Amino acid sequence: MKPILIINGPNLNMLGRREPGIYGSETLADIKVLCQTKAASLGLEIDFYQSNSEGELITRIQQAAETSSGIIINPAGLGHSSIALMDALLAVSLPAMEVHLSNIYKREEFRHNTYTSRAVKGVISGFGSFGYVMALEVMKRELS
Repeated sequence: MKPILIINGPNLNMLGRREPGIYGSETLADIKVLCQTKAASLGLEIDFYQSNSEGELITRIQQAAETSSGIIINPAGLGHSSIALMDALLAVSLPAMEVHLSNIYKREEFRHNTYTSRAVKGVISGFGSFGYVMALEVMKRELS
């Protein structure tokens, strides 16, 4: 089986320093280790990626059609604004899950909807880094 692409959008490289009251104190490196550990326990491999560039994220999603079995995406702020990111997810036709560290439905109204959610099986929101663990569990089930 090909690896699961875990893709992280803009500003997630700032986790641990960025609004810890909302996003917690874990860094993206901490989340990567958590995902590697969980994936190994499920018999999966991951490809963990982050970019602040919408175009780079789209290119990586497009490449996933050949290199990945599925996608877990935390689109960050781009989820609320990027039709192009949604289109890229739809174009690759891979099983996909969306993850948000914070509960986007308890925040500002403009965060309540994401374009990317229209291109994924489901959305996990508000469980911090554990959302990635849940998404890996769902992905394992989807691929079995």
